[in-house]
Amino acid sequence: MAANRLAPPWLDEPVDANALVDHLWSSNTVRSSSGVITVAGVPVTDLAHEFGTPLFVVDEADVRARAVRIRTAFSREFARIGGAAKVYYAAKAALNSEIARWVTDAGLGVDVCSGGELGLALAAGVDPGRLALHGNNKSLREIERAVSAGVGEVVIDSVSEIDRVADAAARHHRVQSVRLRVNNGVHAHTHDHLATAHEDQKFGIVLEDVEAAVALIRSHAALNFLGLHCHIGSQIFGSEGFRESAKRLLAVHARLLVNGPVPELNLGGGFGISYTVADDPSAIEILAEQIASTVASECARLNIVVPVVAFEPGRAIVGPSTLTLYEVGTVKDVLVSIPGLLRGGDGAVETGLGRQENSAVRRYVSVDGGMSDNARPALYDADYSVRIASRSSGARATLVRLAGKHCESGDIVVNADYLPSDVTPGDLVAVPATGAYCGSLASNYNYLGRPPVVAVKEGVARVIVRGETEADLFARDEGLVREENGRKS
Repeated sequence: MAANRLAPPWLDEPVDANALVDHLWSSNTVRSSSGVITVAGVPVTDLAHEFGTPLFVVDEADVRARAVRIRTAFSREFARIGGAAKVYYAAKAALNSEIARWVTDAGLGVDVCSGGELGLALAAGVDPGRLALHGNNKSLREIERAVSAGVGEVVIDSVSEIDRVADAAARHHRVQSVRLRVNNGVHAHTHDHLATAHEDQKFGIVLEDVEAAVALIRSHAALNFLGLHCHIGSQIFGSEGFRESAKRLLAVHARLLVNGPVPELNLGGGFGISYTVADDPSAIEILAEQIASTVASECARLNIVVPVVAFEPGRAIVGPSTLTLYEVGTVKDVLVSIPGLLRGGDGAVETGLGRQENSAVRRYVSVDGGMSDNARPALYDADYSVRIASRSSGARATLVRLAGKHCESGDIVVNADYLPSDVTPGDLVAVPATGAYCGSLASNYNYLGRPPVVAVKEGVARVIVRGETEADLFARDEGLVREENGRKS
């Protein structure tokens, strides 16, 4: 049978629809001899039985190892050029008390961008000195809380924030270290909604205004200027954008040195991961070597000392560590017309719907979650992969679209991948690389509770974030609370 013409050009029909492509899954995820996918030695069938579905399953050792690997790569490469590196975990990717402890155990700081993230990190016992507070619209309360807690640094995002942070620091008799976020015109090759260094966007200030802003920071005795900060986007596969960003920032950095110290430079995060077989991000060791070499050559050209260079990876640490486990509900075939498809031969599709010309069949496999636990496909047209998880099958591969259960036509989890053609209601399927932003962006749309998060390590699974129940959701509805209280009284 000819390949399904609805498949995207990058997606080939697999020889074995059961096979797990290694770089899409956490390091401790395999398919066992029984055909069941296991994570760190625990079968997903056991996880679904104990914790239900949908379920976020985190490979704890994988998270820890990736954090160490990234810190080691940057530390080694910047030591090679006579400098040093700092690595902060970008908490917006995924945050709970366990993840905060895992990354700090690995020697990373934590980058937070709201009062809630700050509060969670503090509650988890993270040393405030290892925290950095971001945000384009920090409230006075958030600034006050950060300064009073003793955070290591605040990233100034606009000129108006300078006085606000200085005032808070003076009230608490502190000298608050700050960075200044800038837009340097480097545009990451990514989705428009992910590229964050454009001049026409809400983050930071343009390069032309940097020197005046730094002079204002230096005018406050309560502020200590660390250096510049820039974030060029997300899901970036190569080093070119980071290297160009470093060149532009170092040119300004050199001018700022004339009037005072500039000990650090923060190049942000955005390192990409593989979501599909088509994704091919550079290894973090290669990125670190190339970025460090560029920083070294630019500093030599400018005749300046190599600063401490900071990075803020999030997705690259937690993204590949997690899979989302779903149970299949309905399976249906939909006949789709394809303009320009040749008649006869490859243009005729033989299905249970009959022989159709100029058409192809898309199999919709619907699951018990969707955009409430993974909003990225709806937000960014993000692609994901899927594999049957509770068994293996000898059935031929068939193109599927994994759909959610929400009342939205755009509620698609996996736009296109291949599963065995005998996929059926009750099967478990697993979507890899859901550790970044899926839990963070989760919602209660259609009054679904957000899924639990389970960490698995060395054959043991434990809940690290409890799933929400209907009672949790109803507890916020004051009308129901009053009625319940009235019945009890």
